[in-house]
Amino acid sequence: MIQNFEALAVNELRRDALAIAEAGYEAINTEEVVRDKVQVGNDELRIADKTYKTDERKIFYVGVGKCAVAAGRVIEEILGDALTAGVAFDIADANSNNGSKIETYFGTHPLPSEANVRGAKRIIEFLAYKKEEDLVIFVVSGGGSTLLCLPGAPMEYSDESELFKQLTAHGAPIQDINTVRKHISRARGGALAVAAYPAEVASLIASDVPGNDMHVIASGPTVLDTSTIADAQAILARYGITAPINIEFIETEKEQKYFERVTNIFILSNKDALSGMKNEAVRRGYETTVVDEHFTGEARNIGRTVAEKLHSSAPKTALLYAGESTVTFGDYTDAGGPSPRRSGLRPREGGRNQEMALSALNDIRSDEIILSFASDGHDNTDHAGAIADETTRAHAREQKLSVDEYLNAHKSYDFFKITCDALVTGYTGSNVSDIIIALKK
Repeated sequence: MIQNFEALAVNELRRDALAIAEAGYEAINTEEVVRDKVQVGNDELRIADKTYKTDERKIFYVGVGKCAVAAGRVIEEILGDALTAGVAFDIADANSNNGSKIETYFGTHPLPSEANVRGAKRIIEFLAYKKEEDLVIFVVSGGGSTLLCLPGAPMEYSDESELFKQLTAHGAPIQDINTVRKHISRARGGALAVAAYPAEVASLIASDVPGNDMHVIASGPTVLDTSTIADAQAILARYGITAPINIEFIETEKEQKYFERVTNIFILSNKDALSGMKNEAVRRGYETTVVDEHFTGEARNIGRTVAEKLHSSAPKTALLYAGESTVTFGDYTDAGGPSPRRSGLRPREGGRNQEMALSALNDIRSDEIILSFASDGHDNTDHAGAIADETTRAHAREQKLSVDEYLNAHKSYDFFKITCDALVTGYTGSNVSDIIIALKK
């Protein structure tokens, strides 16, 4: 999965870290996970621990998010003629099968576009007029919130983009962001389950959210929403954000009948990645601890905290983390460097994982390494993440790069592109969270 594995693996510590990361990617391979969770035999469809009759009924597939195409390909393979039709709405045109029964649509991420509106509208249309005896299999995964952009007039996707930018600039966590997003779209907050009613629904959920809250993952399109418009407005008020003039708030459906025949099933989370990585780290002789399964907070602070814990660890230690951090843009001087406005660098080119690695770089010791990366392979850029170690620091010195200057300008992408210490995987077709691997030699 790691395309530049050999180029990065210039010493034993790096090779270990990269091999552990590779094991994490293998553990969350969407196609293998779906094959394991979905099985057919004797006119029955078994999904995890629940069984569905397949004879004398139509079965439909709807996938939304970064796992949609990969999962749909496997579900069609498993069901064969039993699958009537489907729609997969993903963020990257990767290995789609044009000859399948599943229509494929692709949208933008993390900001919505007209393509997202078209794709969300097509899913609502596809789910219309389903019958009570029908079965709809959903796969809901990370990236689904952005894709399911279906605002009410006069609001447009550009208004949602503006709101999203403001929330992320204020460092809002995904829980707050998605509470707001549920109330500005007709395709989130249980809306897909409502659209499929009265059909039976099996929703397979791949979690990319710390704590695995079904209401938050992809803004809970198949889950009865408990939040209200008032909650969304209160979040904006808390951050001092004035909603764009065209924002049209939408109340989510609260009537229980739409969800009585809906079963939401977790099939994948960051625990799977952590388990795979722990096994590989132990195999390589490390005393391994999963420190945190759902870290949150400012990326730069997390990077420094991980480095501090690594300093106090015994030799041959592996520390593993999973979660989702935030990057708050602004005038940072805590690292002792210039602010973005004084640096001459255009700010905000990077991602959470690269910023996290960059923040640890000044503190990392010669016998330590920190590798932070996105499970979907896209850390807001074509880099999946980056390595912080003595080799990266030497590369920075050779290029006369100031860690503090690039960190304060949020230019981690440019920094690691110049030093050639970024992780590159391409689109992975899976998404569970961000991952940190910290090793001590």
